[in-house]
Amino acid sequence: MGANRIHIIDLDGAASGEVVNWEVIERITTAISIPTQLGGGVRDLPTIEKLLKTGVERVILGTVAVENTELVRQACVKYAESIIVSIDAREGMVATHGWRQKTELKAVLLAREMVKLGVRRFIYTDIARDGTLSGPNYDAIAELIEAIRLPVIAAGGISSLSHLKVLKQIGVEAAIIGKALYTGDIDLRQALEIAN
Repeated sequence: MGANRIHIIDLDGAASGEVVNWEVIERITTAISIPTQLGGGVRDLPTIEKLLKTGVERVILGTVAVENTELVRQACVKYAESIIVSIDAREGMVATHGWRQKTELKAVLLAREMVKLGVRRFIYTDIARDGTLSGPNYDAIAELIEAIRLPVIAAGGISSLSHLKVLKQIGVEAAIIGKALYTGDIDLRQALEIAN
């Protein structure tokens, strides 16, 4: 249908702390010709390397960005543009371990710290809105873009073409659409026309 990238999260991996669905990941990356980005349970350099060798173009780091900043620094030095940090937040505060653990860390402060370590791209998910089709948290996304001046991919609550238009005006690099594709609330071809 014209998508230029597939976003994959290993939810089992996010919950368990290690990538679980290797076979499915390999089947996806070999079956399609467009780039993929994958997160969920990535906690060490050997896993990052294995995912890249499997054909994943970008590896998403989430929990480890909070718990092991040295690993993030090493990953950025070694793999540069292939590393994305995903910031999952509720009311501006970061959550980890598949959204199950709350922290007292502000999303914008985490992002600034990650920039210092060499991170060049971020995903921002408002987890209170993810899967709800209730619309993105525009204010939080705009605040993050303003704070770091680097590419930000928006996720969480995106359910209409008008949401995509506003996100484009705010300055996001891309948007992750999940549930809205399954429900038919967003037509992918129309969404791509807005994005380009």
